[in-house]
Amino acid sequence: METPKQNHIDKNDFDHVYEPAEDSYLLIDALEKDLQYLKSKNPTFCLEVGSGSGIVITAFGMAFPKTVCFSTDINFKACSMSKSTALQNKVMLETINMDLGSCFIGNKFDVILFNPPYVVTDSDECGSCDITASWAGGIKGREVTDRMLDLIPKILTVDGTFYLLLIEDNIPNEVISIMADYGFNSDIVIKRRVRNECQLVVKFFQDKNI
Repeated sequence: METPKQNHIDKNDFDHVYEPAEDSYLLIDALEKDLQYLKSKNPTFCLEVGSGSGIVITAFGMAFPKTVCFSTDINFKACSMSKSTALQNKVMLETINMDLGSCFIGNKFDVILFNPPYVVTDSDECGSCDITASWAGGIKGREVTDRMLDLIPKILTVDGTFYLLLIEDNIPNEVISIMADYGFNSDIVIKRRVRNECQLVVKFFQDKNI
């Protein structure tokens, strides 16, 4: 998968929007590693929640030009940057300023991508609409993630796949257990140690034959 061009972005814009970092590129690497699986699924609709600069959903759209791509972010400036990144790379993207995927109804999305705010913080640091929303994860770094887990069975297609980035502090086994209770299998697609933390991408799916 190609890494999207980002030369349209003014460096000062990253004072307001999460700048692509190791976790962003790990999620792209996970999708590339899973590329043949994704091609076999022939996804119609893909959603990235919390798209920030838009490089992940744009990379997906570049690899799957026939897939209709959506992104959401609670930070309006992130929505604008995601849209401009997609346009710069000739990807059609619908961006929506919303909290997670809370305004969607029905199981429409074949692929959902989420690089959540995973840093362990006090609960009162969660819930902002500015750049803080991109990293402040509350207790276990999971308060936002756990809300998203509850949405997945409501917006992911039965044959769909959910890709979630986590760090060890988030206690991935608990996340896997929560999703198992919703009827999802899981696989760790990729894992990488970055400085003082271990980052991993887990995919969740309901197809028992995978």
